[in-house]
Amino acid sequence: MSKYDDIIDHPHYQSAKRPHMTMLNRAAQFAPFAALTGYGEMVEQTADSINENTDANLYQPDENEIRHESSF
Repeated sequence: MSKYDDIIDHPHYQSAKRPHMTMLNRAAQFAPFAALTGYGEMVEQTADSINENTDANLYQPDENEIRHESSF
């Protein structure tokens, strides 16, 4: 005998004062929220600007880095 045998077949309680919540509203309670409002849009804009400027995608070492690498 299980400890829930006495209640397992009872109907689910529904309040007479409050209407039953729709599945959509219930799911919205548990949906993730945007903690950083606008962050995703900012990342997309940055990626777009980098992709537009192909020179920004190329690495160009400065003179100090070239001099340092050639000293090995």
